[in-house]
Amino acid sequence: MSTLAILNPATDELIIELPADDAESVAAKAKIARAAQPEWAAVPLAGRKACIARFREGVVRDLEQLALVLTRETGKPIRMARNELNGLLPRIDFFLQEVEAATAPEPMHDDSGMREEIRHEPLGVIANISAWNYPWFVGCNVILPALLTGNAVLYKPSEYATLTGLEIARLLHEAGVPRQVMMALVGTGEVGAALLEQEVDGVFFTGSHATGKRIAETMGKRFVKLQLELGGKDPTYVCEDAEVQAAAESLADGAMYNTGQSCCSVERIYVHEKVHDDFVDRFVDTVKGFRMGDPLREDTYIGAITRAPQLDVLEAQVDDAIAKGASLLVGGERRIGEGNWFDPTVLVHVDHTMEIMREESFGPVVGIMKVRDDEEAVHWMNDTRYGLTAGVFTKDEQRARRILSRVHAGTVYWNCCDRVSPRLPWSGVGDSGVGLTLSKYGIQAFTRAKAWHLRGAG
Repeated sequence: MSTLAILNPATDELIIELPADDAESVAAKAKIARAAQPEWAAVPLAGRKACIARFREGVVRDLEQLALVLTRETGKPIRMARNELNGLLPRIDFFLQEVEAATAPEPMHDDSGMREEIRHEPLGVIANISAWNYPWFVGCNVILPALLTGNAVLYKPSEYATLTGLEIARLLHEAGVPRQVMMALVGTGEVGAALLEQEVDGVFFTGSHATGKRIAETMGKRFVKLQLELGGKDPTYVCEDAEVQAAAESLADGAMYNTGQSCCSVERIYVHEKVHDDFVDRFVDTVKGFRMGDPLREDTYIGAITRAPQLDVLEAQVDDAIAKGASLLVGGERRIGEGNWFDPTVLVHVDHTMEIMREESFGPVVGIMKVRDDEEAVHWMNDTRYGLTAGVFTKDEQRARRILSRVHAGTVYWNCCDRVSPRLPWSGVGDSGVGLTLSKYGIQAFTRAKAWHLRGAG
């Protein structure tokens, strides 16, 4: 039997070795889920909601234990692990509050005995290949609305957050979701590939653009709903009228929170030339105040890099930028020794010939570029193949709206950044993916709209 080794990225310690799935066990689980899904869909919505409400209670009850598991296997600072779990609660509340309205029958027309309506039916069996950086958020954005709308879920958590994925499954089973309806798969990319070979009705993936592209190529021959939540190279523009200190503090947090390992981390900053130097000084001062160290310490802000190979990516981006004329103001190096560590890094005198301004970093590094005016800022913000989030800092709301209306992104921010709301859709354009989660549309994504034409007996 194959196994999956779970390592602590902060110490290189082996946490546990788990039995892993293989092609045979994946196929068996898919057949079980297919057989069980109709019975789950027949459970009244109130019954499915009751299960998810009990799941919420379990998260609250076990929160400290769950945070510890998350920190040990991903290197996420413990207070940020708690933040993720506490932040999940209002998302659960949103799904519970909105699922009935989002999936209710919609009367459309009634004339001369002919009635027309739309009904939302579950897709069937959902394959969910999930991410490690926010496994509770990303996993539950798919799992919970899928279950609430009557689907079965085959859930493959990232191999870098498998223990958390198994905790999600445990709590759902304890809450009353049948094991045959919510099935976790353990393993690496080979297990994910085996999952894609199964008879499923929807594939929901969150992760890198490269993996998303491979999944799209694999599924392109089949008429199956495909949703891809991929990466970003998210820009923010600081106007000359912005509150410079507030912008610097907000954007430093937006760039470095979760050790920069967020798809919506601020990765490019454009600053009007009139306030550029002042902003950079305040930004660097803020970054220098972030404590890096043991993720279990309450005062740690910068944790470990979860995936060791990402250290090479970060190092290469910094080296490329410096070789092409960038100036390094702080950081720029990996820490030698146990674990995966990279110093918080700020670069200036950057331009778009540099990888640091073009390719996703997914780490605590950021480039800051001086611009002349709004027109130049918009030009460089749109000079990317990604389009996840973008932001503007200015005192003028109308100016912010004019700028952001021209920026190609699924989510835009005025005087804030790195923020997600369950009430709003989470989506991207370009190489940031297709489809969406969250909002009422993120609930309906797990249903199929069926058209009903109803004529009474005449």
